[in-house]
Amino acid sequence: MEYQSQKIAHWYFRIALVLFVLQVIMGLWLAFNYAFTVPQQIVDVFPFATARAIHTNLLVLWMLLGFMGGTYYIIPEETSSEVYSQKLAWLQLMAFVATGVIAIAGFVFGWTKGRPLLEIPPPLNYVVAAGALIFLFNIGMTMFRAKRWTVIQGVLLGGLVFIAVLYLFGIPFYRNEVLDWYYWWWVIHLWVEGSWELVTGAIMAFVLLKLTGVERSVVEKWLYVEIGLFLFTGIAGTGHHYYWVGAPRYWLWVGGVFSAMEPLPILLMVIDTMNHLKHRREQIANPHTWTLAVACAIFHFIGAGVWGFAHTLPQINYYTHGSQVTVSHGHMAFFGAYALLNLTVFYYAIPKLKGIETYRPTRAKFGFWTMCCAMMLMGLTFGIAGVLQTYLERILGLGYMTAQSYMRFWMGATFALGIFFFAGVVVTVVDLLFLKPATGRAE
Repeated sequence: MEYQSQKIAHWYFRIALVLFVLQVIMGLWLAFNYAFTVPQQIVDVFPFATARAIHTNLLVLWMLLGFMGGTYYIIPEETSSEVYSQKLAWLQLMAFVATGVIAIAGFVFGWTKGRPLLEIPPPLNYVVAAGALIFLFNIGMTMFRAKRWTVIQGVLLGGLVFIAVLYLFGIPFYRNEVLDWYYWWWVIHLWVEGSWELVTGAIMAFVLLKLTGVERSVVEKWLYVEIGLFLFTGIAGTGHHYYWVGAPRYWLWVGGVFSAMEPLPILLMVIDTMNHLKHRREQIANPHTWTLAVACAIFHFIGAGVWGFAHTLPQINYYTHGSQVTVSHGHMAFFGAYALLNLTVFYYAIPKLKGIETYRPTRAKFGFWTMCCAMMLMGLTFGIAGVLQTYLERILGLGYMTAQSYMRFWMGATFALGIFFFAGVVVTVVDLLFLKPATGRAE
């Protein structure tokens, strides 16, 4: 660790890890609801919709905290200066944590906006917007004061600005439901397949640069491609949702084809870095961090690219839209693109924040492989349940609850796999919170 202000990132990481565990616990409860009959007394107190709101909003919160913590770690090194204001960074963190706690308590008591993934009510939306503005001001002032610009900085700042701007479109309430959902997709889709992709590309480029010693030009050229794909595929890819709010049929084709191209730059960036590593004699100090970076690129490509392309092809999406096939794609894409990205950053930055040159990888490997294998199999079980659901509901015309009864076996399998995934998460989180240095040459 070169700069004192980088210590702020550690608290962002710690809180994000705790929220990750809570999010997975809530996901297990949701899978349990699908697989087994929950007594009505419990449902009356804690409905499925409430659990789902907590699960999805914790997902967004812990990933954003990971991005922000990663940014606070990266920017001092990229600008060769301390963060503009550490007090603002702490204020922003407290604002986001307080918003999360109040929002979850509000969901339990029915205080919700009602939109999936954007359930937090308007008063809290303004707190989130204020926190985002504080963050952008702090990062922007750090960059402008340093007067030392890199492509990684530019792409990262651009992604963060788009995250904040796009969130504003989800705050107002539109009386026209079509218009309301139209702007809802601006937030949801253009976040995860637009601005978040820019942040992912920038953070991944920094980690690869520092971890492997590859030339800056190697990773930066793929960031230019990432910007181009954001402008063309990320925006056009939103179209595979437009059809469902009454837009012309051609949007299915435009959205289905273009959205599959978004993970390519990060995958190609990692492959290019691997080619450059073949000519390098020095070993990577912490090879498990490199494993995480490679896994992020591969899983990102499979979950968001391959799964997304197969699911959003017009002839398929016409039937599967909103089914458990969507859930399969969503879980694999979010885990591959963003959860593994955050874990890559955590395993790169936390050892340096603790003054550990080489960390002990035993628990890290167990947690990593358990999570990856469980998530891949969960993607398959979700997918099978979704195909079954699509056939029963949308081909045979059976009722929703009738279809659910035939899906129970596969949702039970998903719940069992979720337990294994949870075990991997717990091991990973404990390892990161209590990271130990390697003591022997074998390690």
